[in-house]
Amino acid sequence: MPKPANVRTRRAYFDCRYGQLHVRTAFPATGGFDEKVTLVCLHAAGASSRQFSRFLPLAATQRSVYAPDLPGCGESDAPATGAADAAAAVADLAVDLRLRQVDLLGFREGCAVAIELALARSDIVRRLVLIGGAPSERRPAHTDNIDAAEFPDDPFNAAPQALAERVDSILFR
Repeated sequence: MPKPANVRTRRAYFDCRYGQLHVRTAFPATGGFDEKVTLVCLHAAGASSRQFSRFLPLAATQRSVYAPDLPGCGESDAPATGAADAAAAVADLAVDLRLRQVDLLGFREGCAVAIELALARSDIVRRLVLIGGAPSERRPAHTDNIDAAEFPDDPFNAAPQALAERVDSILFR
């Protein structure tokens, strides 16, 4: 499936408290900064931002989308010691990018990172979409869940268009 013609994709490195984060980005040809709220995608344990390769351009037709390799994963530096530390690294990314507001999409263990970031930085996190993550007692009020049973085991590769449409319907209703 080709990416939409008006979407640009890039990879970059950003500094965080653990060294550098490798980040995949996708954004509309307009730059995405005057569009809808930025989306940050957080991958499962043992994975990297590559997990979102097919999904990013589909989700970025009307907004900027960032998918960092969490600390110690993919091409990012030093491992964080838990979800709260990984969330702090993503918060560093948001500060470095001067993002005033973000939506978070967590997949499996990335859900825990999304929840920790929303709890620590409720001033910048607008909404959460959690896919395939275990329920948490610490879940913030502004959370939506997509039941993993609605999609294949890895919806980012098996059904990226359907997932992008579902995420849009949640984030921008």
